[in-house]
Amino acid sequence: MEILYQLAVTTAVLVVLCSRITVATWCVVRSEASREALQAALDYACGAGADCVPIQPSGLCFLPNTIQAHASYAFNSYYMRRSMAPGSCDFAGTATIAKTDPSYGSCNFPASPSMAGGILIPGGGAATTIATPVSGVTPPPPSTVAPLFGSGGGLNPINMVPSNSRALSEFSIMRFRFLSIIFFVLTLHVFL
Repeated sequence: MEILYQLAVTTAVLVVLCSRITVATWCVVRSEASREALQAALDYACGAGADCVPIQPSGLCFLPNTIQAHASYAFNSYYMRRSMAPGSCDFAGTATIAKTDPSYGSCNFPASPSMAGGILIPGGGAATTIATPVSGVTPPPPSTVAPLFGSGGGLNPINMVPSNSRALSEFSIMRFRFLSIIFFVLTLHVFL
């Protein structure tokens, strides 16, 4: 009976620990962000590897045709492609983490890095500038231009300065290993 009790306690602890790690979050715009700041951050996100195809005129997330909707999608794509790394959802103060799924209609915001269409490749090619008008006027077709901030790689959205994303990735791996070790030790404790 004592072994069953210890197993139940161990399982409960692991469920609590894992639930804190796997809570779904999304990166969306801050409501108080200015249009100009959002446009700059949107251009950055699309140029730095976010999947901006869905917010193009023929994409599933083009409507509503607002800077806020387009930036939220691009910010979330970048955040997911960076494996939700700490600091990858700031964009010079224009973004924030949300715990409510911002998906709507046929526009689905990826809820995990594995659903975000691959990983971000540093130094990736040209950026696509997304022009979102203030009024309901349809923007001109997007054009391929050079990224606003250099080669498109090696930058992060925190004030758009260079960062060490490898260190952030290694931190996430270490956290996973730590939880795996805790699970192993607790499992041994129950059965010994």
